Amino acid sequence: MNLHSRYPAIADLRARARRRIPHFVWEYLDSATGDESALARNRAALDAVLLQPSILHGEFSPDLSVTMMGATYPLPFGIAPVGMSGLVWPGAERLLARTAATAGIPYGMSTVATQTPEDVAPHLGTHAWFQIYPPRDPQIRADMLRRARDAGFGTLVLTVDVPVASRRERQTRGGLTNPPRLTPRLAAQAAMCPAWLNGIRQTGMPRMRLIDSYSDTTTALPSTAHAGYLLRTSPDWDYLHALRAEWDGPLVVKGVLDAGDVPRLSEAGVDAIWVSNHAGRQFAAAPATADVLPAIRAATDLPIICDSGVEGGLDILRMIALGAEFVMLGRAFHYGLGAIGDAGAAHVIDILKQDIIANMGQLGTRKLSELPSRRVR
Repeated sequence: MNLHSRYPAIADLRARARRRIPHFVWEYLDSATGDESALARNRAALDAVLLQPSILHGEFSPDLSVTMMGATYPLPFGIAPVGMSGLVWPGAERLLARTAATAGIPYGMSTVATQTPEDVAPHLGTHAWFQIYPPRDPQIRADMLRRARDAGFGTLVLTVDVPVASRRERQTRGGLTNPPRLTPRLAAQAAMCPAWLNGIRQTGMPRMRLIDSYSDTTTALPSTAHAGYLLRTSPDWDYLHALRAEWDGPLVVKGVLDAGDVPRLSEAGVDAIWVSNHAGRQFAAAPATADVLPAIRAATDLPIICDSGVEGGLDILRMIALGAEFVMLGRAFHYGLGAIGDAGAAHVIDILKQDIIANMGQLGTRKLSELPSRRVR
C-alpha cells in the first residue's frame, strides 16, 4: 500500500500527525488566536470561491510553472517559514530545506527557527528565502542579513503583521514555554509520542538558536513573549527603506491585507507582496486572505504571494484565480512531517501537485494564467 492509498489528502496527514506529536506541540502548530474566528473565516472564504469547469479540451498536460522575481519555479507553491519548526518535528528545518531543494521550490526559514542559517546552509537549494522579524538594533539586523546571505538565502521576507505579540490563548493553555521545558505534564504527553521523543533525544530540546546568538536570556518565557520579542521592533516605513538599502536581493513584505498600503510598498522598492493574515494567529478580526486578494491584485502589477487557510491543490488554484501568482503553505508540510517523518514533506508536495493537475483537467486550463477567467463571479 503506497502513501497515496493511506494518505490521499492533507487532512489525512493532519489526523495522523495529531496522534504522533505531543498535545502541547499540536496546540502550538494547529491553533490560532482569540476565538479562532479568523481561522474559520479563511476556510469559509476559500470555500466560497467557485471555478467554472470547461469541457472538450482533449488530452493535455498542464504547465504548473511560475516565473517570479527573476526565478522560475516548477510548481506554484512553496514551504512557508514556521517558527520553531524543529519543535513540531525533530530536524524539521533541514528536512524541509532538503525536500524543497529536490523539488525546486522555495523553502522559507524563520528568524525563530530552531536552527541557524549556517546549520541549514548545506541543505539549501537555489530558492532559499529568509524570513526576518525586524531586530531593533541596526547592528544585529546587519549581522543577520550577512549570515543569511552567506548561508545561501537569496530572497528576504520581512514580516510586518506582528507589531505586538498575539494572545494565542489555546497555545498558552497548552503549556509551551520558550525555550521549551518538559514539566511533568508535558513530559507525560511526550512519553506517549515515542517517535517524536526519540527524535528530540537525538537533536536536543529545540531552541531559537539564531535568536540565542544575540541574547543572553536563559529564563523560560511564555511562548507568546519569548526572547525573539525582546530583540525585535515594530517596523515603520523608515525601517522598510533601511532594509531595502541593506539587502541587494529580492525583498518581499509579508502580512499585507490592505490594498491601500500597496502603492507605498511599490514606491519603497519591494519586489513582491505577500498577502497573509498569519493563518489567523495574530488578529481574530482580520479579513480572510481570499477576501482581500482581488483588491490587492487590482492595486499592483507586482507579484503576489499568499497564504492562510490553504488545505489542498484546489485551494492553491482558488488563490491564483483571485489574483495570486504563488502560494505558500506552512502547517501542511508540518502535518506531513508529524504524520510520516522524513518522507512527509515530499508526500505533501506530491498530494498538492496531483490535486492541482486533476482540478486543472476539470477546468480545462493548460496554464495557471487562465485561472482568473474560470472564477465564477
